[in-house]
Amino acid sequence: MKKLVYILMVPLMIAASSVSNAQDYAEARLGLPGDNLNLFAVMKLFQESETLEGFERTLNDQDSRINNLDLNGDNYIDYIRVIDQPDGNVHVIVLQVAINARENQDVAVFIVQQEANNQVRIQLIGDEALYGKNYIVEPNYEYAGETPNPGYTGRTTVVQGQTVVVNRVTTVEVAAWPLIRFMFLPTYVVWHSPWYWGYYPRYWRPWTPHYWHYYYGYHYNWYPHYYGYYRHYNDYRYPRYHSYYYGSRRNYSPYVATNISRGTYRTTYSRPETRQEGSRVGRQAYATTARRDAGTSSRSQQVSKSTSTQGSSTTTTRRANPTRSTEATTGRATSTRSTETTTGRSTSTRSTGATTGRSSNELKTTQGTVNNANRRSSTDSRVNSAPERKSTQTTTSRPSSPRQSSGSNVRTETKRTTSGSSVGNGSSSRRSSGSTESRSSGRSSGSEKSDNSSKRTSSGRR
Repeated sequence: MKKLVYILMVPLMIAASSVSNAQDYAEARLGLPGDNLNLFAVMKLFQESETLEGFERTLNDQDSRINNLDLNGDNYIDYIRVIDQPDGNVHVIVLQVAINARENQDVAVFIVQQEANNQVRIQLIGDEALYGKNYIVEPNYEYAGETPNPGYTGRTTVVQGQTVVVNRVTTVEVAAWPLIRFMFLPTYVVWHSPWYWGYYPRYWRPWTPHYWHYYYGYHYNWYPHYYGYYRHYNDYRYPRYHSYYYGSRRNYSPYVATNISRGTYRTTYSRPETRQEGSRVGRQAYATTARRDAGTSSRSQQVSKSTSTQGSSTTTTRRANPTRSTEATTGRATSTRSTETTTGRSTSTRSTGATTGRSSNELKTTQGTVNNANRRSSTDSRVNSAPERKSTQTTTSRPSSPRQSSGSNVRTETKRTTSGSSVGNGSSSRRSSGSTESRSSGRSSGSEKSDNSSKRTSSGRR
């Protein structure tokens, strides 16, 4: 008996699933040309864009797979231009298609309204000819007056067979979208697309549109994001929507209205088998985008963590040891100066030592020469002392040009040479000689005088 019941239940379950799938299809499509431009995808692109010009370019890019509209029936994708029509603190941004040289058709319109305290509300309203009445997409705003729970991660809902986590946003968060921040800057220049019928940008190449089932299968993979951050809404938040835009600025094409009434656009639903291929391509694209977004968020988190860690460690160190850091800095500067002073002193000491060594050697040579001269002629020390002085001075005052010093030593030695011109012969070579020769000359002359005086005394005694 149980087996019989099970056998009877299987066909019923299959029939129920087929009915639910049919309902999903019925819910997913409107039966209007707007089915080939997913406004949830358009809202997501708007949130990620930085300028209206960039938004327009990406919207008409084949790789984005957002624009699948062919309203004029030429079997090529229509170019969607973006036009901003401000109304005070409200930006009315129209998405429009040139049907022919005489007719334009508005596809959808963004209403970006700035409220008090820099809060912004945004709605994307589909044109009623393409989407029906009151087809409005907006972010999942927090309820007015509701206190958000920090531990609440979102409730779940089921959208066309997929479990979706609903994420609430605030009007302050919407005001932080890059494009919205840009539009409310004082330097913003109102964007009006320069392209029109027969005149399009060079980078744009129209392509053949996909059947709706392929398009639906592709975007089905993004439904968790679409319905997780955005929602359908039934009311217009902009009170001047009808008076400012719909009643005076809306563009309506009779050609499109005629094709809708004739059912011309229904041929896009004729290939349901293409959904599988669109779903496969969409899964690959969604996985690539998810990996890229995950990598970008992880890198940004690592950078923010490292920056905050470095900042906190630096602040802690400065607060903990402000005196030590000052002392260390002062000590380093003092040690550097003392090192430089010590080095300078040691250098001057070495040069003095070298000079003294050279002077001692020359002194010994001079003394040996004087002694030999005194031994040869000991009768008259005064006569012999004069040539000895001359020879001593000549020997001592010969400079070695390659060893001439530079800087302050040259100036000091020049002064000394000038002051001691009575000892030298006044030549330019003596003035440029080093302090070593001047000192050795003075010392050798003094030693000669002492030797001569001692010898004169010994000769007198004799």
